[in-house]
Amino acid sequence: MSNLKAIKRENTSTGSNNKLRASGYIPAVLYGGKDPNQNISISKKEISTIINSDTFLSKVLEIEVDGKKEKVIPRDIAFNVVSEEPIHIDFMRVLSGKKIILEIPVKFINHPDSPGLKRGGVLNIVRRKVELKCPAETIPDEIVVDLTGTDIGTSIKISSVKLPENVLPTITDRDFVVATVAAPTVIKEPEKPAEEAPVEGAEGEAPVEGAEAASKEGDAAKKDDKAKDGAADKKSEEKKPAEKKPPEKK
Repeated sequence: MSNLKAIKRENTSTGSNNKLRASGYIPAVLYGGKDPNQNISISKKEISTIINSDTFLSKVLEIEVDGKKEKVIPRDIAFNVVSEEPIHIDFMRVLSGKKIILEIPVKFINHPDSPGLKRGGVLNIVRRKVELKCPAETIPDEIVVDLTGTDIGTSIKISSVKLPENVLPTITDRDFVVATVAAPTVIKEPEKPAEEAPVEGAEGEAPVEGAEAASKEGDAAKKDDKAKDGAADKKSEEKKPAEKKPPEKK
């Protein structure tokens, strides 16, 4: 249990609170039970390590004010929207014999002893915190879930989780699931379409593509032959001697 020293706050104005924050303190209030509400301040340096833990709002602390020690539990914390620094905390007195409703974090242990996880299964966490009704004297820091022996397809329900004596879930109408061991997710690649074989012509004939190519080559050859014949005729005409004109009659 963490022990914190607190200082009484006589002045609760905005200006006074801002001065406290500037000097490294967080304004807070202590309430609950028969005693009146008490305005206090806590050293930010002293409480900073537990503020950032997942169990802060479910952890029993001991606060000392003017030599008097009291068990308390943080119920709310306000942060600056820009700097995200804590600017105010509400502490509730923990009274013996009373029951408190709290959200307790879930911790999973023995991952290597799970056959399902060994075979590539995935731990699917349904609830990271469970709301419990706890006696003030026996508030658990966490709920421990043992994964030993869990196989693919296992659903871990709240009834299979060992809770401290007199600690009960606030949901009582059903046995809700805390986590499951799911089958591994495999992404199947789409099958490639089969390549189409070239269509062949009749027996002894070339494929269609070959036939078209041969036809094109034949047409080109014919054009070439015609061009050659035309050139030969032209040369032949050039070689012929010019015809002599008959002498004119006088």
